[in-house]
Amino acid sequence: MDNQKATLELGTKPVGQLLMRYAVPAIIAMTASSLYNMVDSIFIGQGVGAMAISGLAITFPLMNLSTAFGAGVGVGASSLLSVKLGQKDYGAAQNILGNTVMLNIITGISFSIISLLFLEPILMFFGASAQTLPYAKDYMEIILCGNVITHLYFGLNALQRAAGKPQLSMYMTIFTVVLNAILDPIFIWPLGLGIRGAAYATVLSQLFALIWQVVMFSNKAEFIHFKRGIYRLKSQLVKNIIGIGMSPFSMNVCACFVVIIINNSLVDHGGDMAVGAYGIINRIAFIFVMITIGVNQGMQPIAGYNYGAMKFDRMMRVLKYAVICGTCVTTVGFIVGQFFPEQCVRLFTSDETLISLSVHAMRLTTVSFPIIGFQMVVANFFQSIGKAKVSVFLSLSRQLVFLIPMLLVLPTLYGVDGVWYSMPVADTISALVTAIIMYLFMRKINKQKTI
Repeated sequence: MDNQKATLELGTKPVGQLLMRYAVPAIIAMTASSLYNMVDSIFIGQGVGAMAISGLAITFPLMNLSTAFGAGVGVGASSLLSVKLGQKDYGAAQNILGNTVMLNIITGISFSIISLLFLEPILMFFGASAQTLPYAKDYMEIILCGNVITHLYFGLNALQRAAGKPQLSMYMTIFTVVLNAILDPIFIWPLGLGIRGAAYATVLSQLFALIWQVVMFSNKAEFIHFKRGIYRLKSQLVKNIIGIGMSPFSMNVCACFVVIIINNSLVDHGGDMAVGAYGIINRIAFIFVMITIGVNQGMQPIAGYNYGAMKFDRMMRVLKYAVICGTCVTTVGFIVGQFFPEQCVRLFTSDETLISLSVHAMRLTTVSFPIIGFQMVVANFFQSIGKAKVSVFLSLSRQLVFLIPMLLVLPTLYGVDGVWYSMPVADTISALVTAIIMYLFMRKINKQKTI
């Protein structure tokens, strides 16, 4: 099936079938992507040591900041592409591909240069100690050198999915996971590269996937493909891409600052081991978050296309299905976090102190998981239909408006447990605010349908 026919079916085929078709590959891809990060952490924890896990956790803010720029371009471009395809504006869709490539190259290289110049003071600011700094620095030096590869890989992956190629997008992600899992133990043990080996494995696996993507997008038979004249940045397209992408960009920037506060608070109240515990539970929770993102990615082209085509009934139906799926996923995360935390933690480390800290933290932080799926899906829905301001607010509300104040207050009252408490409290408040905004939006849509 060619891309044009696939995109037209977004407005005609049953919504449930479409969501399954687009979401299942995305869920598989996102599950594989979460395992990608998890594999790194497991090999680092088991092959390098408990303190290396803490060093890896220190890099999370910088990784989030890098992801913010990549997601701002990739997600913004893919959402805009879905809307343009719904409007049958194929010329603009072609230019989105070229502009996405150029924006990813510019942001990827610029971010790497600035970060490498100030890497050590940045990591110290993020909460690195004398024990964890060497591990964090060794890992990030390699990751930053390959940053432009990462940005291009994720950007093109998002466009493939939005252009009616969800299965290919899934295959790309699975390919990187499998290759990374093969390279990780080789670089860490036989080659003796330690934590740097895990970073080399990550960059190389993404490089090979990017080469595959370039070959695919160079095929002139593809509906959206590389050709002359699409790479010059067009101000209106760039403005729209950045405008829509401000939601994931803002979310990841906030995540960066939140993790900085969390890491520093954990160092103050619990030491380096507490930071390591956060690194472990973060990786486990990431699986359920990424699966929910997979649901969102499946919803995105369907919601965006039907909003562009003014088919509001279909748009709201796919949102309903996505909310149900997202809630089910995060509820499973709650069950795992409450009843099987020790089994999960032992995958990463054999250090009993770190295991004990991680199990306790995991039970506290996953209490609110059943409602996180709803909040994530609705925030992404507004992004998918181009409502950037609403999406940005919902993305920021949990982290900036609610979580940061909790992180500043609760640890002073409850010590290291206060850090863990602040996360479910912020999640609960944010979900309530999201429900109110969604209710108001539905009232507006219902009025438009009656006119």
